Amino acid sequence: MGYELAMKLLVLSLVLLVSAVAGSIYPSEEIVQQVPAIYVFGDSTMDVGNNNYLPGKNVPRANQPYYGIDMPGSGKPTGRFSNGYNTADFVAKSMGFVSSPPPYLSLAPSSEKLVMIAMATGVSYASSGAGILDSTNAGNNIPLSRQVEYFNTTWSKMVTSKGSDAVSALLSRSIFLIGIGGNDLTAFANTGQAPSNDATFYSSLLSNYKATITELHAMGARKFAIINVGLAGCLPVSRVLDPTGACSGRRNQLAGGFNEDLRSLLAGLAPRLPGLVYSLADSYGIMVDIFADPQAYGFTDVTSGCCGEGRLAAGGCMPTSHLCSHHDRHYFWDGIHPCQRAASLRVQAFYDGPAQYTTPINFSWQWVSDTCLRDH
Repeated sequence: MGYELAMKLLVLSLVLLVSAVAGSIYPSEEIVQQVPAIYVFGDSTMDVGNNNYLPGKNVPRANQPYYGIDMPGSGKPTGRFSNGYNTADFVAKSMGFVSSPPPYLSLAPSSEKLVMIAMATGVSYASSGAGILDSTNAGNNIPLSRQVEYFNTTWSKMVTSKGSDAVSALLSRSIFLIGIGGNDLTAFANTGQAPSNDATFYSSLLSNYKATITELHAMGARKFAIINVGLAGCLPVSRVLDPTGACSGRRNQLAGGFNEDLRSLLAGLAPRLPGLVYSLADSYGIMVDIFADPQAYGFTDVTSGCCGEGRLAAGGCMPTSHLCSHHDRHYFWDGIHPCQRAASLRVQAFYDGPAQYTTPINFSWQWVSDTCLRDH
């Protein structure tokens, strides 16, 4: 390693260290945009409003109170299943953006606007209720395969407008953020199938996941920030199934097994797809640690939602729901999704936190290594 490169890495490390020490829910407004754009794929942990544009009474939407009650500047619902920002927002903010890029369906009517935003900040294709499999909650979301199709449409319009060279250069340095799988595991667990069927189920999930990454790579994606499935058995909607409110060991087992296979898949893909760089974040692991000692992380409740109906507030957040007094002290905002502060803490760990929460590199190295090597 040359002296100049070593010094750049040292300076960047110090900057990240200072940011971590001084960290709060909101990153410094002075953070420089570190990548050209972010393209987001996933489920309700990532969705910033695509489902608001889908027809149908059974489509899950976060377009009513008390969603968005703590959203800076408005305090109104935005389509995020959170009291404010969600995971995609905090990943984007950590990389110098104001928030997650806007939802694809809000841009699709205008090709000119779609291309402009896609080139400037990126686009979110994430959809609440979506799965890796098309059959998961079919008809009420944008499944992962269609999210990739929508990106393909975006890519084609970008190439037509800006040229293939400019688009390839942009995409090769942009981040492709993916967080999905929980809805598939829930749907499978709800069928009550025996563990002997898990391997076949995982195989279908991983086949689609592999196709997603391969197709995005073929269109120019090189940098992937991927978040695995969290502690599915300890969501309020899972706990409420047990008379004592205990976590579901079976659902946690399903999540853990899938995560192991996802880790192996990515490790195998990397050497076969030229230029592929990925960071796999451990949502499952950080939830285990937070739930083991909630007070150390500033939480007083990790079992029930802050906003919701019924036992453990697991029945959904509505305008008539009970609302907890201290929003940021509940890990969960509703029966499934983390509150704004929990999402922030998770992303801080994935971005530049302890090594056990990301592999083989953390999210920050997606741009640190690229910037240093490009400038050296």
